[in-house]
Amino acid sequence: LSYIFKIPFLIIVTHRGQPGIKDEPQHELMGQITKDLFDIMQIPSEIFPSEKQEIEPALRRAEKYMSRENRPYAFIMRKGTVAPQKLNNKIFNNISERENKIDYLFDENEMHVNRNTALNRIIKNSSKEKTILIATTGYTGRELYSIDDRDNHIYMVGSMGCASSFGLGLALARPDLKIIVIDGDGAGLMRMGNFATIGSYAGDNFIHILLDNEVHDSTGAQSTVSKNINFAMIAKACGYGTSLSGNKIELIDKLFSLNKNEGPIFGHLKISSGTIENLPRPNIGPNQVLRRMMQHINTSF
Repeated sequence: LSYIFKIPFLIIVTHRGQPGIKDEPQHELMGQITKDLFDIMQIPSEIFPSEKQEIEPALRRAEKYMSRENRPYAFIMRKGTVAPQKLNNKIFNNISERENKIDYLFDENEMHVNRNTALNRIIKNSSKEKTILIATTGYTGRELYSIDDRDNHIYMVGSMGCASSFGLGLALARPDLKIIVIDGDGAGLMRMGNFATIGSYAGDNFIHILLDNEVHDSTGAQSTVSKNINFAMIAKACGYGTSLSGNKIELIDKLFSLNKNEGPIFGHLKISSGTIENLPRPNIGPNQVLRRMMQHINTSF
């Protein structure tokens, strides 16, 4: 993602399995190829300085490269380079004090809507201003693009399950924005740990919508196990302020009508599988998508 979106960030990785240092056997091979992995990924790397006076020049080199290339830069930190430090506990939301409401909107006699209908309803309920829509990889992002390509849209590609963590970071950095993540059942299952992190850290500016068609649609419609999963209960247990689940399209309307919610909001909507005919691929690259979104919210690296 950092390559196609051209996102610069600093990486500091400890050198587990460093040759010549006794370590656990599972780190042996990784230690031998750590530098090679960065080379293959085209990420410049160097050994983190062992002398205090060398740190600032090294960081300046990294900053210069990242500013010029919009790419990551890595430091490999050997054992003993940094003295042990006392950790400060991170402050996060006390979810035990939340009401954690849950509501179901199922109708056994109602046909599941398709993804396109659900996306249209999400767009109808969300304004362009002060709102960012992040669509998961696969057909979701492509269908959203085909309906209405906006400056406030982000289409995640090749990263199943990463849309929600990407959205959380943006929601924390910009609490003035409403962040809407459109997920899928396969993506939600792939990164289910994100639910716990979102529940513990996100505020009420985070809306997480999971469109569940019980298959990995864009890779051949292989079944997921979502038929057996109560996503709303998982969201509730992880600390989301309100969770909705159902197969009625009105669920989307209710999701956006919630007021004074405590914590993030979750909506799980059952949909039918399949996609529209001649589904287009975005003719705008990930880097351009990201840059126009950043311009839309008046920010930069």
